Amino acid sequence: MFTVCSLISIRVKTSLSDGSVRPSDLLALFKQTGPKTRTHVRSAEFLDNTVELIREMVYTHSMDKPDLTDLLSAEDMETILQVTGCSSETLRPVCKSDCLSKRYRTITGHCNNRENPQWGAANTAYARWLSPEYEDPRGAPRGWNPQHTYHNHTLPPVRSVSQEVLYTHNENISLDMSLSHLLVEWGQWIDHDLTLTPQSPSTAAFKTGADCTRTCSRDTPCFPIQIPLSDPRTGTQSCMPFFRSAPSCTVPLGHREQLNAITAFVDASMVYGSSDGLSGALRNLSSPLGLLAVNQFHSDQGLSFMPFLTRTQMNLDPCETPQRLNISMGNRSFCFQAGDSRANEHLGMIALHTLFLREHNRMAEELHKLNPHWSPDTLYQEARKILGAVHQILTWDHYLPRVLGRSANLALMPPYKGYDPAADPSISNIFSTAAFRFAHVTVHPVVNRLGPDYRLSPEHPALPLHHSLFASWRVVLEGGIDPVLRGLLLSPAKLQTADQMMVEELTERLFQAQGGLPLDLAALNLQRGRDHGLQGYSAWRELCGLSTPVNESGLAGILGNGVLARKLLHLYGTAKNIDVWVGAISEPALPGGRVGPLLACLIAKQFEVLRDGDRFWWQNEGVFSSAQRDALRTTSLSRIICDNTNIRLVPFDPFAHTLHPDDLLPCAHIGHMNLSAWREPDTGISDRKSENNQMILLFDVDPPDTQFIKTLNIWTFM
Repeated sequence: MFTVCSLISIRVKTSLSDGSVRPSDLLALFKQTGPKTRTHVRSAEFLDNTVELIREMVYTHSMDKPDLTDLLSAEDMETILQVTGCSSETLRPVCKSDCLSKRYRTITGHCNNRENPQWGAANTAYARWLSPEYEDPRGAPRGWNPQHTYHNHTLPPVRSVSQEVLYTHNENISLDMSLSHLLVEWGQWIDHDLTLTPQSPSTAAFKTGADCTRTCSRDTPCFPIQIPLSDPRTGTQSCMPFFRSAPSCTVPLGHREQLNAITAFVDASMVYGSSDGLSGALRNLSSPLGLLAVNQFHSDQGLSFMPFLTRTQMNLDPCETPQRLNISMGNRSFCFQAGDSRANEHLGMIALHTLFLREHNRMAEELHKLNPHWSPDTLYQEARKILGAVHQILTWDHYLPRVLGRSANLALMPPYKGYDPAADPSISNIFSTAAFRFAHVTVHPVVNRLGPDYRLSPEHPALPLHHSLFASWRVVLEGGIDPVLRGLLLSPAKLQTADQMMVEELTERLFQAQGGLPLDLAALNLQRGRDHGLQGYSAWRELCGLSTPVNESGLAGILGNGVLARKLLHLYGTAKNIDVWVGAISEPALPGGRVGPLLACLIAKQFEVLRDGDRFWWQNEGVFSSAQRDALRTTSLSRIICDNTNIRLVPFDPFAHTLHPDDLLPCAHIGHMNLSAWREPDTGISDRKSENNQMILLFDVDPPDTQFIKTLNIWTFM
């Protein structure tokens, strides 16, 4: 298996260098993870394949696939765990009990919960709110065998569902005149703080070595999306490449679980990373101010860009400035480096990554002015802590009420009552794989870039969405992030209706490249849900205490649309079989929200445990002083834009759609978050490392003017 992975890595690099990169190559490249995750995944796949080989060896002499409990002793299983490397991957971490571990969260998320230190940590399995429904005991996806029946019906090809239910012409969309496209962008931004599901590191079949991008055979990890004969793409290819999500290290007797490679918490991990190695690489360790590293080759009208990824060869970068532009090597642009590997996916994501890199550095410099005696580590950690709290406030107080609707938000998410160590904040499989993908049907097919007057600029015209993918060079060479942010602020989101689901930019042109078949995001979402064994639509409604449809009229009543109900039942045969993602997004939105009852239930449930199960939640007593909490309540995304760009007119509420540029406010009218509550008196003792290898730190307690100093053994962050 290791050899197969190595060969595929070489193939992807070769395709990038010779210009024949395929959409599936881009998807694989930008779902790459760090060394720790790759080690975990390699061990998990060794375990998964070892167990399957044992089953098959016995199955050749037996009519039925045997249960592992009949084949392996406890000692055998422990040996397998050790030999594959999974034993070390699942060891319980030892949590420090010093003052620093009480003051700052770890980069990896470990030890947030002292009793269950792996809850919410990077490289741990997704939580299950319902048991998976796989096609066999070892975790074959739903629909692995196209003839397999569920509730007396076979599952339809996901591409058929995409074409018949979701496909929408780019021109045939309605606009959401209440919400800006920045709200859509914020949803993806927060998703990249919460979830990253690695796919198998191999894109070739484990047993045969067949290239998953060229075969239509189902042979793990290949799970290709079949293209029906009636599909407009028929004749080009008979299937679309799809690779199974990598398994996590679980006990051999358990069912297949998938891995979350990043921290579950809203902690701005997309800015800082979820591994110690990456977090260190993102820092400017030569600065005394605790800054993040910035680009040394280009700037944005005097403001910073993210640094470029380190490259071993200049021709292995799909973000590189196109040669047709005839730009000299010294002025070219490449992929940016950030805390999340998906930073370069499209222009909006690049803009937000750049914005919050600048905000960290701005706050670190401001904190240094208030506390010149603070060390670089303290400045970095305090700015990181504040930025994490800012993301929590913007998400819970400004984003979620618009998604759920204010009434549903209040009903489904009770007021905060303090940290609950019994609440598991781990991301659920249903949330990552289905529920929080709802916003894909609100994406506009055009990326508007606007000038200082908030009007379309002939210098930087609007782009079809697929032209903004992996195009970091457009930010560097075509006006920076300001035109992109203005476009997000003034452009409305796409309005989802029963007959206007997902635009063709996403179903027909996703990752469109020079070679190969463009991908289909709707089909990918549906296939991923089957890969993860998510139960059907009715089971999830039952979990949420909602009615379950038993016939067409019942489904039509729930969806508020008889035509849509008829389409779904024609495809699936029964509501029990409907893939949960398409069923959930088909429900009409709750009053004041943009999701229906099922999605509201699942999203609220996830965000409630993310809040209550986070020891470093911004309102938890002792995390911030009362004065600091008061300051944090004044945070504003519009102010962050004003402070870190050359934009001088902004909406008061950036998530609300602004009808006209005349309705915008000068930045002078947008309040600042006052950081003076973080000022600490200089006692004359630096918090830098002292001669006896001690570190001195100041700790705030309520009231904020009462402070004490503690001396503790040095605990470095690098």
